[in-house]
Amino acid sequence: MNNVEHIKCLIIGSGPAGYAAAIYAARAGLKPVLYAGMQPGGQLTLTSDVENYPGYSDGVLGPQMMEDFRKQAERFGTDLRYSHITKVDFSQKPRRVWSDEDKELTADAIIIATGASAKWLGMPNEQRLYGAGVSACAVCDGFFYKGLDVAVVGGGDTAAEEATYLSKMCSKVHLLVRRDEMRASEIMKQRVLNTPNIEVHWNTETLDIQGEQTVESLLLKNNETNKEFELKVKGFFVAIGHKPNTDLFAGQLTLDETGYIITEGKTTLTNVEGVFASGDVQDNIYRQAVTAAGTGCMAALDAERWLSDQGLH
Repeated sequence: MNNVEHIKCLIIGSGPAGYAAAIYAARAGLKPVLYAGMQPGGQLTLTSDVENYPGYSDGVLGPQMMEDFRKQAERFGTDLRYSHITKVDFSQKPRRVWSDEDKELTADAIIIATGASAKWLGMPNEQRLYGAGVSACAVCDGFFYKGLDVAVVGGGDTAAEEATYLSKMCSKVHLLVRRDEMRASEIMKQRVLNTPNIEVHWNTETLDIQGEQTVESLLLKNNETNKEFELKVKGFFVAIGHKPNTDLFAGQLTLDETGYIITEGKTTLTNVEGVFASGDVQDNIYRQAVTAAGTGCMAALDAERWLSDQGLH
């Protein structure tokens, strides 16, 4: 067992939540070790301009912002590791985890910040034009399409919310629904149907996104008539939901029906003592960088308090 490394505070994930947790934990003397995961920096590393994070008056590129977070975490002594955790066992104390290098670790406190990933349609140009007209977040990117025509794909509450939000700043919002009805709740459906500049395209499937440098148009198909047609838009918002990155914790932590980690009340406490969850992995409502960072701070404070109560800090 000598080759098993023991850590006081382990942070799994490296988006705004993970890095914020690391900053607070390091300054509190918890000597945090942060495993950056499969996508160091999280979803923001795939984003271009971020204009809604306080403190960046001229906006900032997503990757640059995550680089700033990383440097700040390391400045206070965070041990940052560019590998990921592949297995966990929370059934005994201290908690046990394994990294992709087959290294076994034990930890007194664990902060989970593995985030969530947007679900995509799987079209070739979707990722190529991501950040250049293709987005999965209207609140993050809607401002860039002020006065322009955009399209939202999806039929649930997320799509209805995104379309309604965009309708306040875009000249026209095309909502593309694959079936002849929306899965959204009645109130959200009525909100969409009663908004004059939202046009719903029923039975419509997106075949391709067209454009060299930016989105110029969509190639669509009407599933009833099988006819293909082109729709000129400058922005394409995919709103078919998010998948929390919680496969690793299935059977170990209490998850909701869609896989998000359930935390207690207004805290970051999970059902396992000494394990805390922050950011998009436990937030299916706000999903913003600033709220993720806020819960990262909360998780570090919760972890510090718990470690002190246990006599471990």
